[in-house]
Amino acid sequence: MSAPTTRLIPAHSRTLLLTFDAFGTLFYPRLPIPEQYAATAHQFGLSRTTVTPNKLETAFRDTYRAQMRQYPNYGRADVLRGQYGGPRQWWEEVIRGSFRRVLSTENGETRPGTPKEHVSDAMVEALLDRFAGAEGYALYDDVLPFFRRMRRLKSAHKWSFDRIVVGVVSNSDDRVPAVLKSLGLTVGDMRADQDKSSMDLPGFEERNIKQDTASAHNKDHEDCNYELDIDMVITSYEAGQEKPHRLIFDVARRQALKVARPWLTSRTKFRSVHVGDDHKKDCQAARDAGWESYLLIRDHTEDYEPKAFLNLLKLADKLERFP
Repeated sequence: MSAPTTRLIPAHSRTLLLTFDAFGTLFYPRLPIPEQYAATAHQFGLSRTTVTPNKLETAFRDTYRAQMRQYPNYGRADVLRGQYGGPRQWWEEVIRGSFRRVLSTENGETRPGTPKEHVSDAMVEALLDRFAGAEGYALYDDVLPFFRRMRRLKSAHKWSFDRIVVGVVSNSDDRVPAVLKSLGLTVGDMRADQDKSSMDLPGFEERNIKQDTASAHNKDHEDCNYELDIDMVITSYEAGQEKPHRLIFDVARRQALKVARPWLTSRTKFRSVHVGDDHKKDCQAARDAGWESYLLIRDHTEDYEPKAFLNLLKLADKLERFP
């Protein structure tokens, strides 16, 4: 694809920083998570009568909550002290803990002794891989059309903004970029950089740092984000705080300035907008951080506020009318 004609950016240029929550906003589990856990377990020989989605639903919920209490934000604080392995260890413990709860109970009562059925390393790896891509997740129907429309706006000559920086701000680990890419979106290399470089934190994502650095240098004088759907991904694990803490939004804005640097001037004006499906963690948190925000209603049974949309294409209509 040939690059669009370079645009002349006015001295008083305006840039839109538009970010999205990930899970429940852009993508969702293809099947309920307990069903996917159970199906994988059955492939590895665990009993269909013992390991059921209903049992796993309770076991997963309880294990996940306990893990969040013991190691908040995927154990990041302990990772920085060299006392924990990060998201991979975190999720391994959730997976093993969930299955142990199921395998050690029968008719609601705890079985004595060690469970007869084994949670294999191969099964754990299969589940980690499953939820790192399109096998475990799917995009909502409006996501790809929305981002194609955003690409057109990025190169539009008649619009309120001279540039758009698009990002994801998510309470999650660093598998999010891989999930988005596997679902057909193009994703840039900008990540969070807080306390410690995201590439120095143990996690799932592996990138060629030298290649990324050279690529970023070569793009310094180019219109480099026309062909990207998402310019940056800011996860709570890499940023250091989860929404609704304002730090993750501050990190996102700081990283957006780095994305915008090739065409940034001292008179560039940012308009920061965040979109998500959670009123407290997305909408109110973004407003508390000084951003605008919009609620995206994926569950049409719940009440919603005036600044809410039922799909992203309606949001695109709103964005195109921004003054």
